[in-house]
Amino acid sequence: MTDVLLNVENLTTSFPRDWTGTEVGSRSGWSGLAPSRGLLARAVDGLSFQVGEGETLALVGESGCGKTVTALSILRLVPPPGRVTAGRIVFEGRNLLDLDEREMRRVRGARIAMVFQDPGGALNPVLRVGAQIAEVLRAHRSLSRREARRRAVEILERVAVPSPEVRVDAYPHQLSTGMKQRAVLAAALAGEPRLLVADEPTTALDVTVQAQVIDLLRNIQRQTGMSILFITHDLGVVAEIADRVVVMYAGRAVEEGPVSAVFERPRHPYTVGLFRSLPGRQVSPGAVKGVPLEAIPGSVPQPDAFPPGCRFHPRCALAEPACGEKVPEPVSVGEDHRSACLRLKDGELPPWPASKRGRP
Repeated sequence: MTDVLLNVENLTTSFPRDWTGTEVGSRSGWSGLAPSRGLLARAVDGLSFQVGEGETLALVGESGCGKTVTALSILRLVPPPGRVTAGRIVFEGRNLLDLDEREMRRVRGARIAMVFQDPGGALNPVLRVGAQIAEVLRAHRSLSRREARRRAVEILERVAVPSPEVRVDAYPHQLSTGMKQRAVLAAALAGEPRLLVADEPTTALDVTVQAQVIDLLRNIQRQTGMSILFITHDLGVVAEIADRVVVMYAGRAVEEGPVSAVFERPRHPYTVGLFRSLPGRQVSPGAVKGVPLEAIPGSVPQPDAFPPGCRFHPRCALAEPACGEKVPEPVSVGEDHRSACLRLKDGELPPWPASKRGRP
């Protein structure tokens, strides 16, 4: 891999087990089923990965796996009472967890920027789009109001917003969803960040606009050399934009490697299950084009109810009794390709049980 820009080491982000607020990036808040005041539920649990200079790393998994909490942890924006309770987040040689809030504000927007899943919610509805972009420029570049507005028009043009000199004075409600996402991207790029964290930026877009946003991100990356942490549940988007992929389940990484290796020969049952649930699954091992889709049974467990052993074993077609007892450690299954599964033997999974059709 190229030089490392971001190194996340054993990141653990926790919430009180009796929390009844809204879980960020997932279904709802969780609460303990038994008296548990003071105990912590780990939404992200010992997660490690690296993002290289100029690289796009995709973080993949179902809703509730901890992807958005990971992104918010990197920017130190985890909503209270959640907090990072262990690990290191090393960016440009500094552990972000050691910075005070004033130093962290200098990092956000200028060195690391984030594009949120809901562009409508990310924009202030009572401020013009240009003013919101100019705010970033004035905060990190010390520009005058006139110069910040001029730069805002240039950035809107850069992200392919039509008639940017007009759109700069528009309010968010006057823009389509696709234009709102471009405006959010423009605000994120205004500080010329080294790392862009994109949290499912194409989820709310139709297929045509989604493709345009992906092309736009690619072009900007080629022009600036910035790195991208791209968070998504859409494997099709991963194939289009990413260099490497980390597959996340229940707060942990279960497989990681180059996109080509993971897509051609996935080595974790969860990754295989994700592929077998896709339409046009001829890309996945053992799948037959034209047969019914095979959904993974059940759902991701909530952080206060993770099962023992491998967290995926209650839903896994290949699970054995030992899978519910022992926590699997990641092992190498190829060049820069690792998987955490007890069923691996000589780097290979057992044949997929056709009779179970993806069910345990």
